[in-house]
Amino acid sequence: MRAAPLIAVGERIAGKIATRRIDQVAHEADAAIFCRGMTKSYGQVAALDHVSLSIRPNEFFTLLGPSGCGKTTLLRAIAGFTPLDSGEISAYGQRLDGLPPHKRPVNTVFQSYAVFPHMTVAQNIAFGLEMDRWPRRKINARVAEMLNLVQLSGMADRKPEQLSGGQQQRVAVARALAKSPRVLLLDEPLSALDLKLRLGMQLELKRLQRETGITFIFVTHDQREALTMSDRIAVMDHGQVLQVGSPEDIYERPALRFVADFIGEMNFLEAEALGGGRYRLAGGVELAGLEQGTVGSKVMLAIRPERVVGGPAGTGAITAVVDEMVYEGTDTTYYVILPDGERMRLREQNRDSARPRFATGDRIEISLPPASTRVLTA
Repeated sequence: MRAAPLIAVGERIAGKIATRRIDQVAHEADAAIFCRGMTKSYGQVAALDHVSLSIRPNEFFTLLGPSGCGKTTLLRAIAGFTPLDSGEISAYGQRLDGLPPHKRPVNTVFQSYAVFPHMTVAQNIAFGLEMDRWPRRKINARVAEMLNLVQLSGMADRKPEQLSGGQQQRVAVARALAKSPRVLLLDEPLSALDLKLRLGMQLELKRLQRETGITFIFVTHDQREALTMSDRIAVMDHGQVLQVGSPEDIYERPALRFVADFIGEMNFLEAEALGGGRYRLAGGVELAGLEQGTVGSKVMLAIRPERVVGGPAGTGAITAVVDEMVYEGTDTTYYVILPDGERMRLREQNRDSARPRFATGDRIEISLPPASTRVLTA
């Protein structure tokens, strides 16, 4: 088998696609799923725009992005439900292009559960095995194993109408896992659940992935869900993969403004590079100790609200006025006005029952720790 080139992630910089290595998997045979140059258009809309990805064996990999970014199209292309205009897909070295869904070593869990309402829990799980003509003894053993895995052992004879939404989703996952796919595809499977059930199922799915060792590819638009569950995340927009990394990489070191803005909350401040890691903000304040930038270039400085440091006069670099404060239980968020009129946020954890440190109208000084401030050029 010929060696494949290093997989690259697209970054939209000055209207061009720049590439960089995103992981250590360089050969098709080493990847659970290997995608190269995938394109898919619907009329004039590019759902997938030359997407290349390498997904490692036994990892929980999440496709994250807003509605219409291409993440479900990518998942359906891997499953075989959506034909590509061009590009290649392989699973563990086996080319999948042109193979029908039932011949691919993957299985899919959909948003709507898709459990059969007229069948019991056990019958639902057994359905695919019966279609493959497994012996009854093996089917019964496998069903019992799956029921135990998803913690529904006492519910084998119940109908879906007797189950909660979270339990129905576990049945769908058990049915998909029963045939031991090498890759499990999950298309926003938790979006129909209420918040409490969704939080519980996030931990449940991560446990299942860890215990089975199967590669999970999970689609969601929920950033917190992605950060909670994933080993790695691919952030998508307009049919492109913008950045791939661990949850910590994506949150702490976003490569592009879209990624920084989509994941969590972020302050953005316009600045001009002065050289030597120094930048001048629009209001004339200068900051030092940041990443190097081309002298005279216009950039965005990005910092999370919880990383902004606020204090009394003489403790920071930028004078600001507290415009609004919002008590959020565990935290208090302060909205402050900078000298140039820009509004930014800083967040502090509430400790014990102490009152908030600042009040509306207070003049405070804030600083942006260099280690927490990203310099973004696109």
